[in-house]
Amino acid sequence: MRTILLTLAALLAMTLPAQAKLRVVGTLPDFAAIAEELGGDRVETVSLIKGTQDPHFVDAKPSLILEVNRADLLIFIGMGLEEGWLPVLVTQSRNGHVQPGGPGYLDASTFVTPKEVVAKPDRAMGDIHGQGNPHYYTGPDEMLKVAEGIYTRLVQLDPEGKADYDARWKAFTDKYARKSVEWKTKLAALKGTNIVEYHKSWIYLIDWLEFSSVGALEPVPGVPPSPSHVSKLLMAVKNQNVRFVFQEVYQPTNLSRIFADKAGAKLLILPAMAGAEPGVKTIWDKFDRIVELLTQP
Repeated sequence: MRTILLTLAALLAMTLPAQAKLRVVGTLPDFAAIAEELGGDRVETVSLIKGTQDPHFVDAKPSLILEVNRADLLIFIGMGLEEGWLPVLVTQSRNGHVQPGGPGYLDASTFVTPKEVVAKPDRAMGDIHGQGNPHYYTGPDEMLKVAEGIYTRLVQLDPEGKADYDARWKAFTDKYARKSVEWKTKLAALKGTNIVEYHKSWIYLIDWLEFSSVGALEPVPGVPPSPSHVSKLLMAVKNQNVRFVFQEVYQPTNLSRIFADKAGAKLLILPAMAGAEPGVKTIWDKFDRIVELLTQP
């Protein structure tokens, strides 16, 4: 009997995890990457979208509902960006932890100061978010604030791992201090640069860079550019020495290239999210790549 009990105990030890990992689901690859860096072996992470996808438009597929159903922590962009698909996933997941107000419901926008807040948005303004521009994940300083919020919530959900989370958070902040100096040093000569955006996605990065946006290829956010609008924009910026055109990987480049060529600017398809390019797997990779693209000849 004792031999049987010992055998059963050994089998249980092999089949049961010593510690259940926190399952962290992010709507962005960046959130999953940050959670993985801060959580290490204590977390299991997944992103609901790829870095090459437009986060405004996502199909609420059963596979995504299942991911949310299994989540201990759901981290999302907020400011209404995912309003067309995320509420469906959350409701249909039937996961009480990640319902609004639940311990696993984390609106990452609450950690940043929103830019471009519109008091009374209307349809004529296009795809405007009244709570502010939700593309804060393009800003290095904003992502540091988001990371702090994720660290705090991980400690709340898994207090036994606090010492590990604390050590990883210190390593994260130390690395950010080093990288921010490195990035700023490389970019110093570009301060004051004028750029044009495809979509109004880049204000947080633009402010961090100390650049200025002098126009957008979309006539209003969410409305594709037209040849007539591009022609008008070329006239409007002809004396403003536009150096770059910023756009994301999932946006078409036909009119962007025409505009950049006629304006004497350089079209930069920047990785707004981790996973937007092969090899861009973390937020460090993302901002390293953005700095590289901005500074290359």
